[in-house]
Amino acid sequence: MKVAVLKETRPGERRVALVPREVKTLLKAGVEVVVESGAGVESAVADDAYREAGATVAASAAEALEGAGLVLRVNGPSPADPDEIPPLKAGTVLVAFLNPLTSPVVVSRLAEAGVTAIAMEMIPRITRAQSMDALSSQATVAGYKAVLMGADALPRFLPMFTTAAGTIRPGRALILGAGVAGLQAIATARRLGAVVEAFDVRPAVKEQVESLGATFLETEHDVTAEGEGGYAKELSEDQHRKELELIAGHIADADLVITTAQIPGRDAPLLVTEEMVRSMKHGSVIVDLASESGGNCALTEMGRRVEAHGVTILGPVNLPSTIPVHASQMYSKNITTLVLEMTDEGELKLDLENDVVGPACVAHAGEVRNERVKAALDARA
Repeated sequence: MKVAVLKETRPGERRVALVPREVKTLLKAGVEVVVESGAGVESAVADDAYREAGATVAASAAEALEGAGLVLRVNGPSPADPDEIPPLKAGTVLVAFLNPLTSPVVVSRLAEAGVTAIAMEMIPRITRAQSMDALSSQATVAGYKAVLMGADALPRFLPMFTTAAGTIRPGRALILGAGVAGLQAIATARRLGAVVEAFDVRPAVKEQVESLGATFLETEHDVTAEGEGGYAKELSEDQHRKELELIAGHIADADLVITTAQIPGRDAPLLVTEEMVRSMKHGSVIVDLASESGGNCALTEMGRRVEAHGVTILGPVNLPSTIPVHASQMYSKNITTLVLEMTDEGELKLDLENDVVGPACVAHAGEVRNERVKAALDARA
C-alpha cells in the first residue's frame, strides 16, 4: 500500500502529518511512503531527511497522490475550497483533523466523492487508543504555549524573586478547564513559579489538578457535568449561574487567566463575563484557548489581541502550529499508530467494526456514517 503525505494548505499551518522517524516505522510494516516536496519545511524537516528515512519525495501533490490508497494530512480540506477534494479518488482513505461536527459539509463532500474519511477528532477516548489521541497531544502543546504567551504579555513576573531591590511576590494564575490543555497549562504555570488555582465542572479531575500543585476550586453547590468519553457537557442554567459566581469570586485576584473549556460540536461556554474582566487588576492577561469556537470570555476576538478595562485578552488560533517541530512529532506518532491499526502486512485492512477505527470513520462508501455528523448536517439544511 502506498501512503501519501501532503503539504498543508491551511494559512499559517506549519505542522506536517508524518516525520522521518515514523516513515521508518511504516516502511518496516511494509508500507510505501511518498511525501510531497516541501511538506516538512515549516517543521524543520527537509526533503532530504525524508529521502534518508526511505520515503519517496514527489514534486507535487498530484504526483504524491498517484496510486495512493491512504492520504495523511494535519488538516482536511477547507470548507471554503471545494477544489481540494476532487484530486482524492474514490476509494481513497483520508486521515486528518476534519472538524466533522463544526464543518460537516466537508464530510458530506468527501462522502459524495467516495472518499473514506477518518477524523482524528473522533478517536475514542479509550485506554487502547491513547497513543492515537491527537486531540490530546495537540492540546498539550496548546496548554504549554498559552502560558508562555500569557507570561510574555504580562507586565509583571510570575515567579517570586528575593533580591537586594526587594521581594517580588509570585503571580497568580487561574486555569478554567482541566482537560489536557488545562492540566498542561497548570504544570507550565507552576514551573514558571505562579500560584495556581483551577476549576473544572468534572470533579474527577480534582486529584490531577492537586497533583500538579494547584488548588482546585470547589463550590458548596452542585456544579458538575461530565459527559461521554470524559468530556465536559453543557451545564443547566442554574448550574452555569453558580459556576459564574464561583469564577467571579476568584478572577479578581488573578494576574493570568487561561481558559480552555470546550464542548465538542457546541459553542464554547461563557466563563468570563465583561463584568468579571472589569473586576480584574489592570495589566492582567486572559488567554482564551476556546477562541475558535466562540471563546470562553465575552470580549474575546478570534486571532486578535484585545485591550479592555485595562486587561489584555488574547484569542490565539491554532497554537500547536506555533511549535511545529514537537507538535508534528506528536501528531505523527498518533497517526502512525492509527495507520498500523488499519493495515496488515503492508496492506490496508479497513475494519469498521474495530473499536477505534469504526468510531473515527465519518464517511465511507458514499455515505456519512456518523450519527452526530448527520445531525449537524440536518441542522444546517
